[in-house]
Amino acid sequence: MTENKFNLIDEKWIPVTDRGKVSLRTIFTDERITALGGNPVEKIAVFKLLLAIAQSAYTPQGDEDWKKLGVKGLQQKVLEYFDAHYDCFWLYGEKPFLQMKEVKCAEVYPFGKVQMEIATGNTSVVTEIQIEKEIDDSEKAMLVLLLMGFAFGGKNTDNSVVLTSGYTGKTKTSKYGSSLGFQGMLHSFVFTASILNSVYFNIFTENEIGRIGIYPKGVGTAPWEKMPTGEDDDVAKNLKNSYMGRLIPMNRFVLIDDDGIHNTEGIVQPGYDSGVADPSVTVSFDAKPKPRVLWVDPEKRPWRMLTSMLSFLGKKSGKSDDGKTYHFQCFQLQNVFDNRMRDEKTVFSIWSGGVKVSSNAGEQYLTKTDDFVESEVMFSEDFIGETLYENLKKEMGYWEKIAERLRYCISHYFSELLCDGKSLAEQGRNLFWQLCEGKFQTLIEICSEKDLENCSEEDPENCKKKSEKLRKEIFSYALQIYDEQCPNLTARQLEAWAKNRPIFKKEDN
Repeated sequence: MTENKFNLIDEKWIPVTDRGKVSLRTIFTDERITALGGNPVEKIAVFKLLLAIAQSAYTPQGDEDWKKLGVKGLQQKVLEYFDAHYDCFWLYGEKPFLQMKEVKCAEVYPFGKVQMEIATGNTSVVTEIQIEKEIDDSEKAMLVLLLMGFAFGGKNTDNSVVLTSGYTGKTKTSKYGSSLGFQGMLHSFVFTASILNSVYFNIFTENEIGRIGIYPKGVGTAPWEKMPTGEDDDVAKNLKNSYMGRLIPMNRFVLIDDDGIHNTEGIVQPGYDSGVADPSVTVSFDAKPKPRVLWVDPEKRPWRMLTSMLSFLGKKSGKSDDGKTYHFQCFQLQNVFDNRMRDEKTVFSIWSGGVKVSSNAGEQYLTKTDDFVESEVMFSEDFIGETLYENLKKEMGYWEKIAERLRYCISHYFSELLCDGKSLAEQGRNLFWQLCEGKFQTLIEICSEKDLENCSEEDPENCKKKSEKLRKEIFSYALQIYDEQCPNLTARQLEAWAKNRPIFKKEDN
């Protein structure tokens, strides 16, 4: 009989800010814990686990039930749930957490082989963090959790093991995790003063899951309560059709071993292109010819995509990475804004993050252009939904126009000198957005004003004047970057510099 060891309820394994690592019980008892630590993917995976625990402990029927529950009520329900299901959370034992003893016959892979940040095979080692090292039990617990939804597609699985009789869905190359997607999907949540409070604000009620309409089995049952016995048994089918199956997708069947981890492809969840996605992902299901999703882009940080994430507040449109306009939806954000912030006045932030990955012949990996990305935007309790969205969309349109004008001007400066300035023009545009990021929080505060266009002209601090001042600051960034990228030392350079230098036009105000 395998000894029960390392219970995730009481052992320290979850990284949080300013505290190191804490246990699940501490997360749900200490309201002083304000934010999760770790890289963005770890934050997403852990927060989804916290939501799955909360939904398992108690799922409110509707809005009134949610209000009646309150943070303290949820806290009590979760602590009672921990007591009742304590044996489900052993990392090692007869029923190891999110692991299957049936895959013991599968090949054992070194832990570094299935860690996304570790360089293996022909991948170049750029930083020390990419070197495989020995990991402790807390890191093994995190790895198991990450493999459930963020496993890389490829051949680092032993797919000769098939647990469901007659199942033919496995090939030599495993599919990527459903929370990761082909090149790294962007996830978003609303965060408040503490992790516990954030979980409370982000849980769904039974009625809300029904209204979303893409999870026919409703909330569903957490897999640690009832594990699947194969890739396509009844439990697996329920996970494919329930909200719980998006929180804990079970994309890999794994088992920790002394020498590494047994690993084979698990449940293949339906993708966003078939009309199903994690509620934290921003998707346009009605885009043609197929649905579109917001991908992680290290050169376009998440705050720049905020208008797409919040398009449900306005005319339900937003621009994707190809510049086209689509009807985007982020059910996670929409649910909080529609059913939580309407009555609950609180300071909150929108956190977005993920990882950009590359693919080749079914193999996923990180290249030098890929990276983890995250951003967090704060909102005050006087947040006004539709007003902020329409103002923000207009102002971001201005920033986009200046960025494009800067790229054009730098490119034409070098064309005048018979040089190829394409890369420098792109570099200049990227530098512009880096400088703009420091002013984005100010932009949010300005856009929250009730009327950006018609404030009193007699008030020197009115929102229109603040908007004009910010626009001039943003344009000054473009001029600064242009002057740095485009020398004017020789006569020819000076002529090209003067001819192409951006001009602040009257309509820019």
